[in-house]
Amino acid sequence: MIKEALAEIERGTAEIIDKERIEKLLKDYFENGKHYYVKAGFDPTAPDLHLGHTVLLQKLATFQKYGAIVQFIIGDFTATIGDPTGKSETRKKLDPQTVLKNAKSYEEQVFKILDPDKTHVLFNSHWIEKLGAHGLVELTTLVSVARMLERDDFEKRYKAGKPIAISEFIYPLLQGYDSVYLKSDIEIGGTDQKFNLLMGRQLQRSYGIGKEQAVIMMPILEGLDGVQKMSKSLGNYIGVTEDANTMFAKIMSISDELMWRYYELLSSKTLEEIEVLQEGVRTGKVHPKYAKELLAAEITARFHGDEEAKRAKEEFDKVHKQKEIPTEIEEYEVVGPIWIAKALVECGIEPSTSQARRDIQAGAVKVNKEKINDKDFHLEPGEYILQVGKRKFAKLKVKK
Repeated sequence: MIKEALAEIERGTAEIIDKERIEKLLKDYFENGKHYYVKAGFDPTAPDLHLGHTVLLQKLATFQKYGAIVQFIIGDFTATIGDPTGKSETRKKLDPQTVLKNAKSYEEQVFKILDPDKTHVLFNSHWIEKLGAHGLVELTTLVSVARMLERDDFEKRYKAGKPIAISEFIYPLLQGYDSVYLKSDIEIGGTDQKFNLLMGRQLQRSYGIGKEQAVIMMPILEGLDGVQKMSKSLGNYIGVTEDANTMFAKIMSISDELMWRYYELLSSKTLEEIEVLQEGVRTGKVHPKYAKELLAAEITARFHGDEEAKRAKEEFDKVHKQKEIPTEIEEYEVVGPIWIAKALVECGIEPSTSQARRDIQAGAVKVNKEKINDKDFHLEPGEYILQVGKRKFAKLKVKK
C-alpha cells in the first residue's frame, strides 16, 4: 500500500526533497493511523482559479487519500506585500478588501477538489500579525542578505541595478514562518517557489520545532497553446468557474500530445488506468479524440456535475460534428452598416480589429455559416450569426 501511495504522490512531480520523510509519514499512517500535515499556500491575487492552479490541489487531494490533513493557507497578509517570485520589478500590493473578497472566492472553488473534512483553511494574518515588531526583527536575523541574493530573480535584479524592496526579502521569510507556526510535515508548491519552500525547512530548523518539512515541487501546467504556462493574461487558460460548455470545448481543443500531460497532472484516474488508455491509443484500438472526450468529461464533471458534463458533450458534438450553431449565444446590437472586423470586436469574439483581419485572411471567420474572405466586408442592417474558429460565436442585430 505504501508503494502504491508513493507512486501516486510522485506522479507528475518535478522534484521531491526528503522523500524518506514522506515514506516515514505514510508508514506511520498505514501502521498506526497517525495523520500528518501537508501545507500549500495561495495568495488571493485574483478571484478565479484556473486549471493551472488545480495541479497543486490535485496533489493535495492525493495526499488526503493517504492520511494527510491539508493546511490550505490563504495568504491574506503576505498578499498585501506581494510575492516577488519570478518578477522583474516590485509587485503591486493588494488592498485588504480585495484580498478578502478573492479569498472567499477561493474557498468556494477549492472544495470542488479537496475533502473539506480533511482540510484546514487558514489565513496567515492570524499568526503573522501576532509576531509584532520584535518577532519580525528576530525572524530577519535568521537569514543573511547573501542568502536572499542566491534567489535567481533577486540576483538578476541586483545585477541589473533594479530596485528590490526590503519587503520582498520579508515575503519568503513569512512564507517560511507559516511552516514554523503550523509545524507542517510537507509543503507543496510550483517549481518557481523552490527558494520559498526551502525557507520553510531552514526556519523550522532554526526555530528548533523538531522537524523539517519535506518539499514537493509541481511543474507549471502549459496552457491551451501547449507552450506558455496557463495564464489569464495570455488567454490560454481554462477557468474553474467557466461554464460547462466552454470548459469542455477548451479541453477538447488541446493537442493530442498535451492531453497526456493534462491526464498526468489533472486526472483522478490511476497511473495504471492512464497507461491502459495510452496503450489503446498507441495501438489504434482507442481514438485520441475519445481519450480526450473522457478527460474533458471528467474535468467538467468535477466542477459542474455529471449532468452538466453530459450536456456539454452533446453541445460540443452538435457544434463540431454536426456543424450546427450552439444553443445559447450572446446577442448584441449595433447601428449599421458596420465593418466586419469592428463587429467582431463589438461582440467580444475578437480582441482587436487587427486580429480580426488576420483571422479573416486565415479563413477563420464566418457569417451565417459562410466563410468571409474580404477583410473590408460590411454588414448591412439585419441579423447575423458571427463565428471565429470553432468555439467563438455571437448573434448580432445590425439596426439602421
